[in-house]
Amino acid sequence: MTVGAAPLAFCRDCLADQAPQARRCGACGSPRLLRHPALGTLSLAHIDCDAFYATVEKRDDPSLADQPVIVGGGQRGVVAACCYIARTYGVRSAMPMFKALALCPSAVVVRPDMAKYVRVGREVRQAMQALTPLVEPLSIDEAFLDLKGTERLHGMIAAKALARFARDVERDIGISVSVGLSCNKFLAKIASDLDKPRGFAVLDQEDARAMLAERPVGFIFGVGPATASRLAQHGFRTIADLQRANEIDLMRQYGDEGRRLWRLARGIDDRKVVPDRGAKSISNETTFDTDIRDLATLEKILWRLSEKVSSRLKSANLGGSTITLKLKTADFRQRTRSQTVQTATQMANRIFAVSREMLTKEIDGTAFRLIGTGVSALTEQAEPDDDMLDRRAGNAERAMDELRKKFGNAAVIRGIAYDGPEKAGN
Repeated sequence: MTVGAAPLAFCRDCLADQAPQARRCGACGSPRLLRHPALGTLSLAHIDCDAFYATVEKRDDPSLADQPVIVGGGQRGVVAACCYIARTYGVRSAMPMFKALALCPSAVVVRPDMAKYVRVGREVRQAMQALTPLVEPLSIDEAFLDLKGTERLHGMIAAKALARFARDVERDIGISVSVGLSCNKFLAKIASDLDKPRGFAVLDQEDARAMLAERPVGFIFGVGPATASRLAQHGFRTIADLQRANEIDLMRQYGDEGRRLWRLARGIDDRKVVPDRGAKSISNETTFDTDIRDLATLEKILWRLSEKVSSRLKSANLGGSTITLKLKTADFRQRTRSQTVQTATQMANRIFAVSREMLTKEIDGTAFRLIGTGVSALTEQAEPDDDMLDRRAGNAERAMDELRKKFGNAAVIRGIAYDGPEKAGN
Protein backbone atom coordinates (compact mmCIF):
# COMPACT_ATOMS: atom_id res chain seq x y z
CA MET A 1 0.00 0.00 0.00
CA THR A 2 2.94 2.34 0.42
CA VAL A 3 6.15 3.38 -1.21
CA GLY A 4 8.38 3.77 1.85
CA ALA A 5 6.12 5.66 4.23
CA ALA A 6 4.13 7.34 1.48
CA PRO A 7 0.57 6.12 0.84
CA LEU A 8 -0.63 5.33 -2.65
CA ALA A 9 -4.18 6.32 -1.64
CA PHE A 10 -5.86 8.26 1.16
CA CYS A 11 -9.22 9.80 2.03
CA ARG A 12 -9.55 13.48 1.22
CA ASP A 13 -12.05 13.98 4.05
CA CYS A 14 -10.47 12.22 7.05
CA LEU A 15 -6.95 11.75 5.59
CA ALA A 16 -6.84 8.06 6.52
CA ASP A 17 -4.59 5.84 4.35
CA GLN A 18 -6.48 3.51 2.04
CA ALA A 19 -5.87 0.37 0.04
CA PRO A 20 -5.30 1.38 -3.62
CA GLN A 21 -8.35 -0.61 -4.76
CA ALA A 22 -10.71 0.83 -2.11
CA ARG A 23 -13.87 2.59 -3.36
CA ARG A 24 -14.84 4.18 -0.05
CA CYS A 25 -12.90 5.23 3.01
CA GLY A 26 -12.72 2.39 5.54
CA ALA A 27 -12.70 4.94 8.38
CA CYS A 28 -15.40 7.51 7.47
CA GLY A 29 -17.15 5.99 4.43
CA SER A 30 -16.34 8.92 2.12
CA PRO A 31 -16.01 8.13 -1.60
CA ARG A 32 -13.54 11.00 -2.04
CA LEU A 33 -10.35 8.99 -2.23
CA LEU A 34 -7.15 10.23 -3.82
CA ARG A 35 -4.83 7.68 -5.38
CA HIS A 36 -1.64 7.94 -7.42
CA PRO A 37 1.71 6.10 -7.37
CA ALA A 38 3.60 9.39 -6.96
CA LEU A 39 1.55 10.83 -4.08
CA GLY A 40 4.53 10.82 -1.75
CA THR A 41 7.00 12.48 -4.13
CA LEU A 42 5.10 15.47 -5.58
CA SER A 43 5.06 18.82 -3.80
CA LEU A 44 4.25 21.60 -6.29
CA ALA A 45 0.60 22.62 -6.37
CA HIS A 46 -1.78 25.01 -8.06
CA ILE A 47 -4.78 26.01 -5.94
CA ASP A 48 -7.78 27.66 -7.55
CA CYS A 49 -10.92 28.84 -5.77
CA ASP A 50 -14.03 27.45 -7.50
CA ALA A 51 -16.16 30.12 -9.27
CA PHE A 52 -14.81 32.47 -6.62
CA TYR A 53 -17.04 35.56 -6.80
CA ALA A 54 -20.22 33.53 -7.31
CA THR A 55 -19.31 31.07 -4.55
CA VAL A 56 -18.73 33.92 -2.07
CA GLU A 57 -22.15 35.37 -2.96
CA LYS A 58 -23.82 31.98 -2.45
CA ARG A 59 -22.05 31.61 0.88
CA ASP A 60 -23.41 34.96 2.04
CA ASP A 61 -26.95 34.37 0.71
CA PRO A 62 -28.00 30.72 1.19
CA SER A 63 -31.17 31.34 -0.86
CA LEU A 64 -28.89 31.41 -3.94
CA ALA A 65 -27.48 27.93 -3.30
CA ASP A 66 -29.48 26.16 -6.00
CA GLN A 67 -29.83 29.16 -8.34
CA PRO A 68 -27.81 30.06 -11.44
CA VAL A 69 -25.83 33.09 -10.28
CA ILE A 70 -24.06 35.64 -12.47
CA VAL A 71 -21.81 38.28 -10.96
CA GLY A 72 -21.63 41.26 -13.28
CA GLY A 73 -22.94 44.63 -14.44
CA GLY A 74 -25.96 45.82 -16.35
CA GLN A 75 -27.04 45.06 -19.90
CA ARG A 76 -23.95 46.79 -21.27
CA GLY A 77 -21.58 45.11 -18.83
CA VAL A 78 -19.90 41.74 -18.92
CA VAL A 79 -19.99 38.62 -16.77
CA ALA A 80 -17.34 38.94 -14.06
CA ALA A 81 -18.01 35.40 -12.81
CA CYS A 82 -20.74 32.78 -12.80
CA CYS A 83 -21.51 29.68 -10.80
CA TYR A 84 -21.33 26.14 -12.17
CA ILE A 85 -25.11 25.97 -12.56
CA ALA A 86 -25.04 29.03 -14.84
CA ARG A 87 -22.19 27.44 -16.80
CA THR A 88 -24.43 24.52 -17.75
CA TYR A 89 -26.47 27.07 -19.76
CA GLY A 90 -23.38 28.19 -21.64
CA VAL A 91 -22.65 31.30 -19.58
CA ARG A 92 -18.96 32.15 -19.30
CA SER A 93 -16.80 34.87 -17.73
CA ALA A 94 -16.22 37.96 -19.90
CA MET A 95 -19.40 37.23 -21.90
CA PRO A 96 -21.60 40.31 -22.55
CA MET A 97 -24.42 40.37 -20.02
CA PHE A 98 -27.17 40.52 -22.62
CA LYS A 99 -25.87 37.29 -24.16
CA ALA A 100 -25.56 35.61 -20.76
CA LEU A 101 -29.13 36.51 -19.83
CA ALA A 102 -30.40 35.31 -23.21
CA LEU A 103 -28.79 31.93 -22.49
CA CYS A 104 -29.97 31.82 -18.88
CA PRO A 105 -33.01 34.09 -18.32
CA SER A 106 -33.57 32.67 -14.82
CA ALA A 107 -30.13 33.73 -13.60
CA VAL A 108 -29.83 35.83 -10.47
CA VAL A 109 -27.53 38.76 -11.26
CA VAL A 110 -25.42 40.11 -8.39
CA ARG A 111 -23.37 43.27 -8.62
CA PRO A 112 -19.65 42.69 -7.86
CA ASP A 113 -18.43 43.54 -4.37
CA MET A 114 -14.67 43.66 -4.87
CA ALA A 115 -13.90 44.74 -1.32
CA LYS A 116 -15.59 41.60 -0.02
CA TYR A 117 -13.82 39.36 -2.53
CA VAL A 118 -10.47 40.86 -1.55
CA ARG A 119 -11.17 40.15 2.13
CA VAL A 120 -12.05 36.52 1.43
CA GLY A 121 -9.08 36.18 -0.91
CA ARG A 122 -6.77 37.36 1.86
CA GLU A 123 -8.19 34.76 4.23
CA VAL A 124 -7.44 32.03 1.71
CA ARG A 125 -3.95 33.46 1.11
CA GLN A 126 -3.20 33.42 4.83
CA ALA A 127 -4.23 29.76 4.98
CA MET A 128 -1.88 29.03 2.05
CA GLN A 129 1.01 30.77 3.79
CA ALA A 130 0.45 28.60 6.84
CA LEU A 131 1.27 25.63 4.59
CA THR A 132 4.46 27.06 3.08
CA PRO A 133 6.24 30.40 2.68
CA LEU A 134 6.61 29.60 -1.03
CA VAL A 135 3.27 30.97 -2.24
CA GLU A 136 3.12 32.72 -5.63
CA PRO A 137 -0.24 34.44 -6.15
CA LEU A 138 -1.56 34.58 -9.70
CA SER A 139 -4.73 36.49 -8.88
CA ILE A 140 -7.09 37.12 -6.00
CA ASP A 141 -8.28 33.49 -6.04
CA GLU A 142 -5.39 31.30 -7.24
CA ALA A 143 -1.73 30.63 -6.49
CA PHE A 144 1.15 28.24 -6.94
CA LEU A 145 2.57 26.62 -3.80
CA ASP A 146 5.82 24.70 -3.30
CA LEU A 147 5.58 22.39 -0.28
CA LYS A 148 8.95 20.73 -0.76
CA GLY A 149 10.58 20.08 2.62
CA THR A 150 7.42 20.73 4.67
CA GLU A 151 6.61 17.09 5.47
CA ARG A 152 8.22 17.23 8.92
CA LEU A 153 6.47 20.54 9.70
CA HIS A 154 3.01 19.17 8.91
CA GLY A 155 3.62 15.59 9.95
CA MET A 156 2.31 14.37 6.60
CA ILE A 157 3.14 14.35 2.89
CA ALA A 158 2.40 17.42 0.81
CA ALA A 159 -0.65 15.79 -0.82
CA LYS A 160 -2.30 15.22 2.56
CA ALA A 161 -1.44 18.73 3.77
CA LEU A 162 -3.14 20.12 0.67
CA ALA A 163 -6.21 17.94 1.16
CA ARG A 164 -6.45 19.13 4.77
CA PHE A 165 -6.08 22.73 3.57
CA ALA A 166 -8.96 22.33 1.08
CA ARG A 167 -11.14 20.74 3.77
CA ASP A 168 -10.37 23.49 6.30
CA VAL A 169 -11.01 26.32 3.81
CA GLU A 170 -14.42 24.86 3.04
CA ARG A 171 -15.24 24.53 6.72
CA ASP A 172 -13.76 27.80 8.02
CA ILE A 173 -14.15 30.22 5.08
CA GLY A 174 -17.20 28.69 3.41
CA ILE A 175 -15.90 28.35 -0.15
CA SER A 176 -14.39 25.45 -2.07
CA VAL A 177 -11.08 25.11 -3.88
CA SER A 178 -9.61 22.73 -6.43
CA VAL A 179 -6.04 21.45 -6.15
CA GLY A 180 -3.62 20.34 -8.85
CA LEU A 181 -0.50 18.51 -7.65
CA SER A 182 2.47 17.85 -9.90
CA CYS A 183 6.20 18.30 -10.44
CA ASN A 184 6.04 21.75 -12.09
CA LYS A 185 3.84 24.80 -12.58
CA PHE A 186 2.54 23.95 -16.04
CA LEU A 187 1.32 20.49 -15.08
CA ALA A 188 -0.02 21.61 -11.68
CA LYS A 189 -2.13 24.29 -13.39
CA ILE A 190 -3.49 21.71 -15.84
CA ALA A 191 -4.23 19.30 -13.00
CA SER A 192 -6.26 21.84 -11.01
CA ASP A 193 -8.69 22.13 -13.94
CA LEU A 194 -9.21 18.39 -14.35
CA ASP A 195 -11.58 17.77 -11.45
CA LYS A 196 -13.57 20.93 -10.71
CA PRO A 197 -15.26 21.87 -8.45
CA ARG A 198 -13.94 20.60 -5.09
CA GLY A 199 -11.34 18.68 -7.05
CA PHE A 200 -7.91 17.25 -6.37
CA ALA A 201 -5.99 15.87 -9.34
CA VAL A 202 -2.46 14.49 -9.52
CA LEU A 203 -0.39 14.64 -12.71
CA ASP A 204 3.25 13.56 -12.80
CA GLN A 205 5.82 13.70 -15.57
CA GLU A 206 5.08 10.15 -16.72
CA ASP A 207 1.38 10.94 -17.13
CA ALA A 208 1.94 14.22 -18.91
CA ARG A 209 3.19 13.36 -22.37
CA ALA A 210 0.38 10.90 -23.19
CA MET A 211 -2.28 13.15 -21.62
CA LEU A 212 -1.09 16.22 -23.52
CA ALA A 213 -0.63 14.49 -26.89
CA GLU A 214 -4.29 14.44 -27.93
CA ARG A 215 -4.97 18.04 -26.90
CA PRO A 216 -5.06 20.90 -29.44
CA VAL A 217 -2.11 23.28 -29.42
CA GLY A 218 -4.40 25.94 -27.93
CA PHE A 219 -4.35 23.95 -24.70
CA ILE A 220 -0.89 25.41 -24.00
CA PHE A 221 -1.14 28.73 -22.16
CA GLY A 222 -0.31 31.71 -24.34
CA VAL A 223 -1.49 29.99 -27.53
CA GLY A 224 -4.59 31.89 -28.60
CA PRO A 225 -6.71 31.40 -31.73
CA ALA A 226 -4.40 33.45 -33.94
CA THR A 227 -1.32 31.54 -32.82
CA ALA A 228 -3.12 28.20 -33.13
CA SER A 229 -4.11 29.10 -36.70
CA ARG A 230 -0.54 30.04 -37.55
CA LEU A 231 0.79 26.80 -36.05
CA ALA A 232 -1.82 24.81 -37.98
CA GLN A 233 -0.54 26.33 -41.22
CA HIS A 234 2.78 24.67 -40.44
CA GLY A 235 1.19 21.34 -39.58
CA PHE A 236 1.02 21.75 -35.78
CA ARG A 237 -2.60 21.12 -34.82
CA THR A 238 -2.20 18.93 -31.74
CA ILE A 239 0.37 18.86 -28.99
CA ALA A 240 1.45 15.48 -30.38
CA ASP A 241 2.54 17.34 -33.53
CA LEU A 242 4.75 19.58 -31.38
CA GLN A 243 6.09 16.55 -29.52
CA ARG A 244 7.25 15.04 -32.81
CA ALA A 245 8.91 18.26 -33.94
CA ASN A 246 12.60 19.03 -33.67
CA GLU A 247 13.40 21.67 -31.06
CA ILE A 248 15.86 23.50 -33.32
CA ASP A 249 13.34 23.59 -36.17
CA LEU A 250 10.71 25.12 -33.90
CA MET A 251 13.19 27.71 -32.70
CA ARG A 252 14.06 28.63 -36.28
CA GLN A 253 10.39 29.19 -37.07
CA TYR A 254 9.22 30.84 -33.84
CA GLY A 255 12.32 31.92 -31.90
CA ASP A 256 12.14 31.64 -28.12
CA GLU A 257 8.43 30.86 -28.39
CA GLY A 258 9.32 27.74 -30.38
CA ARG A 259 11.53 26.46 -27.59
CA ARG A 260 8.83 27.19 -25.03
CA LEU A 261 6.27 25.25 -27.07
CA TRP A 262 8.65 22.30 -27.55
CA ARG A 263 9.31 22.04 -23.80
CA LEU A 264 5.73 22.51 -22.63
CA ALA A 265 4.49 19.94 -25.15
CA ARG A 266 6.62 17.46 -23.19
CA GLY A 267 5.49 18.71 -19.81
CA ILE A 268 8.85 20.39 -19.11
CA ASP A 269 8.70 23.60 -17.08
CA ASP A 270 11.62 24.82 -14.96
CA ARG A 271 9.93 27.93 -13.55
CA LYS A 272 10.27 28.24 -9.79
CA VAL A 273 7.56 29.28 -7.35
CA VAL A 274 8.39 32.90 -6.53
CA PRO A 275 6.81 34.04 -3.26
CA ASP A 276 4.87 37.29 -3.12
CA ARG A 277 7.21 39.83 -1.57
CA GLY A 278 5.27 42.87 -2.72
CA ALA A 279 4.51 43.76 -6.29
CA LYS A 280 7.38 45.23 -8.31
CA SER A 281 5.06 46.16 -11.14
CA ILE A 282 1.39 46.03 -12.04
CA SER A 283 0.39 45.33 -15.63
CA ASN A 284 -2.32 43.98 -17.90
CA GLU A 285 -2.08 42.57 -21.40
CA THR A 286 -4.31 40.84 -23.92
CA THR A 287 -3.75 38.57 -26.91
CA PHE A 288 -5.98 39.17 -29.95
CA ASP A 289 -7.97 36.56 -31.85
CA THR A 290 -6.93 38.34 -35.05
CA ASP A 291 -3.76 40.39 -35.55
CA ILE A 292 -4.31 44.17 -35.46
CA ARG A 293 -2.44 46.91 -37.35
CA ASP A 294 -4.40 50.15 -36.95
CA LEU A 295 -3.91 52.68 -34.17
CA ALA A 296 -7.62 53.38 -33.62
CA THR A 297 -8.38 49.80 -32.66
CA LEU A 298 -5.21 49.37 -30.61
CA GLU A 299 -5.75 52.53 -28.60
CA LYS A 300 -9.27 51.46 -27.58
CA ILE A 301 -7.83 48.24 -26.20
CA LEU A 302 -4.97 50.16 -24.60
CA TRP A 303 -7.44 52.41 -22.78
CA ARG A 304 -9.24 49.42 -21.27
CA LEU A 305 -5.92 47.95 -20.13
CA SER A 306 -4.89 51.31 -18.65
CA GLU A 307 -8.12 51.39 -16.64
CA LYS A 308 -7.46 47.90 -15.31
CA VAL A 309 -3.92 48.79 -14.27
CA SER A 310 -5.16 52.00 -12.66
CA SER A 311 -7.83 50.12 -10.72
CA ARG A 312 -5.30 47.66 -9.34
CA LEU A 313 -2.92 50.47 -8.36
CA LYS A 314 -5.67 52.35 -6.57
CA SER A 315 -6.84 49.21 -4.74
CA ALA A 316 -3.30 48.63 -3.50
CA ASN A 317 -2.68 52.32 -2.69
CA LEU A 318 0.26 52.33 -5.08
CA GLY A 319 1.59 54.63 -7.75
CA GLY A 320 4.49 54.22 -10.15
CA SER A 321 6.82 56.42 -12.15
CA THR A 322 7.78 54.05 -15.00
CA ILE A 323 5.16 53.18 -17.61
CA THR A 324 5.87 50.32 -19.99
CA LEU A 325 4.21 49.39 -23.27
CA LYS A 326 4.46 45.79 -24.44
CA LEU A 327 3.73 44.66 -27.99
CA LYS A 328 4.15 41.28 -29.65
CA THR A 329 4.18 41.06 -33.43
CA ALA A 330 2.46 38.44 -35.56
CA ASP A 331 5.79 36.61 -35.87
CA PHE A 332 6.19 36.49 -32.05
CA ARG A 333 8.79 39.25 -31.79
CA GLN A 334 8.36 41.35 -28.67
CA ARG A 335 8.69 45.11 -28.45
CA THR A 336 8.97 46.71 -25.02
CA ARG A 337 9.09 50.47 -24.58
CA SER A 338 9.30 52.35 -21.27
CA GLN A 339 9.03 55.95 -20.20
CA THR A 340 9.58 57.50 -16.78
CA VAL A 341 7.26 60.28 -15.64
CA GLN A 342 8.26 63.03 -13.25
CA THR A 343 5.73 62.14 -10.54
CA ALA A 344 4.43 58.69 -9.59
CA THR A 345 0.93 58.07 -10.98
CA GLN A 346 -1.97 55.69 -10.50
CA MET A 347 -4.41 57.40 -12.86
CA ALA A 348 -5.74 55.72 -15.99
CA ASN A 349 -5.61 58.95 -18.01
CA ARG A 350 -1.91 59.38 -17.36
CA ILE A 351 -1.04 55.72 -17.94
CA PHE A 352 -2.96 55.76 -21.20
CA ALA A 353 -1.49 59.05 -22.43
CA VAL A 354 2.10 57.91 -21.94
CA SER A 355 1.41 54.43 -23.32
CA ARG A 356 -0.38 55.85 -26.35
CA GLU A 357 2.52 58.19 -27.06
CA MET A 358 4.84 55.17 -27.20
CA LEU A 359 2.31 53.16 -29.22
CA THR A 360 2.00 55.76 -31.98
CA LYS A 361 5.75 55.46 -32.64
CA GLU A 362 5.34 51.71 -33.26
CA ILE A 363 2.53 52.00 -35.83
CA ASP A 364 4.36 51.25 -39.06
CA GLY A 365 2.13 48.69 -40.74
CA THR A 366 3.25 45.88 -38.44
CA ALA A 367 0.54 43.43 -37.37
CA PHE A 368 0.39 42.90 -33.61
CA ARG A 369 -0.96 39.87 -31.76
CA LEU A 370 -0.62 41.24 -28.20
CA ILE A 371 -0.62 44.57 -26.41
CA GLY A 372 -0.06 45.35 -22.76
CA THR A 373 0.72 48.23 -20.45
CA GLY A 374 2.13 48.35 -16.95
CA VAL A 375 3.49 50.56 -14.21
CA SER A 376 6.66 49.91 -12.20
CA ALA A 377 8.98 51.74 -9.78
CA LEU A 378 6.08 51.52 -7.34
CA THR A 379 5.64 53.59 -4.19
CA GLU A 380 2.87 53.91 -1.63
CA GLN A 381 0.27 56.42 -2.77
CA ALA A 382 -2.79 56.74 -0.58
CA GLU A 383 -4.31 59.58 -2.61
CA PRO A 384 -4.74 59.90 -6.41
CA ASP A 385 -1.96 61.94 -8.01
CA ASP A 386 -2.30 65.38 -9.48
CA ASP A 387 0.29 64.89 -12.21
CA MET A 388 -2.38 64.72 -14.89
CA LEU A 389 -2.77 65.94 -18.44
CA ASP A 390 -4.77 68.59 -16.59
CA ARG A 391 -6.35 68.77 -13.14
CA ARG A 392 -9.87 68.72 -14.59
CA ALA A 393 -9.22 65.31 -16.15
CA GLY A 394 -8.01 64.02 -12.79
CA ASN A 395 -11.12 65.24 -11.01
CA ALA A 396 -13.32 63.66 -13.68
CA GLU A 397 -11.57 60.31 -13.30
CA ARG A 398 -12.02 60.34 -9.53
CA ALA A 399 -15.71 61.14 -9.98
CA MET A 400 -16.07 58.19 -12.36
CA ASP A 401 -14.31 55.94 -9.84
CA GLU A 402 -16.86 56.92 -7.19
CA LEU A 403 -19.78 56.23 -9.53
CA ARG A 404 -18.39 52.80 -10.38
CA LYS A 405 -17.98 52.00 -6.68
CA LYS A 406 -21.67 52.76 -6.13
CA PHE A 407 -23.22 51.39 -9.32
CA GLY A 408 -20.71 48.95 -10.85
CA ASN A 409 -18.10 49.15 -13.60
CA ALA A 410 -20.72 49.45 -16.34
CA ALA A 411 -22.15 52.64 -14.83
CA VAL A 412 -19.61 54.86 -16.61
CA ILE A 413 -17.94 54.02 -19.92
CA ARG A 414 -15.42 56.36 -21.50
CA GLY A 415 -16.11 57.20 -25.13
CA ILE A 416 -12.83 55.75 -26.36
CA ALA A 417 -13.80 52.38 -24.85
CA TYR A 418 -17.30 52.26 -26.30
CA ASP A 419 -17.87 50.04 -29.33
CA GLY A 420 -21.62 49.56 -29.08
CA PRO A 421 -23.78 47.36 -26.84
CA GLU A 422 -21.91 44.13 -27.50
CA LYS A 423 -18.44 45.38 -26.55
CA ALA A 424 -18.99 48.03 -23.95
CA GLY A 425 -17.70 47.15 -20.53
CA ASN A 426 -15.12 44.61 -21.69
